[in-house]
Amino acid sequence: MPSATNENEGTGSPEVPQEEFVDQEMADGEFEFDGEIDPNKIQILPGASEDGTAASFRILQEDHTLGNALRYMIMKNPEVEFCGYSIPHPSEAAMNLRIQTYGEITAIQALEKGLDDLLDLCSHVEDEYRKSVEAGDYSTVEP
Repeated sequence: MPSATNENEGTGSPEVPQEEFVDQEMADGEFEFDGEIDPNKIQILPGASEDGTAASFRILQEDHTLGNALRYMIMKNPEVEFCGYSIPHPSEAAMNLRIQTYGEITAIQALEKGLDDLLDLCSHVEDEYRKSVEAGDYSTVEP
């Protein structure tokens, strides 16, 4: 499918077509990404330390939903000294994330670990939810 790059109203950010980012469920319940990876989804902002222990990132098309969860997961890493995020403007579909480490790992490694840990947590929650639904151990209340 051709990639459309319509401008979002007032943001100047390209619109990402949902059709290109469709996950396909595999037989074992895991998801396989079946779309194009946007190499510009995560950008390193100017001002990173030369040794890589501190850096700011801009993550496009994300908001507080990912920001708060990712900040929490990154801060659980004992090698991370500081992690914070901000949304520059409510009408801008982007999130800025700042990571500083104590020096044993780089900010990029901390970000990768945080993303992996968050994915593992989401997978665990999904697995437990599916088990509960399959067991039918719940009640429904009609409004």
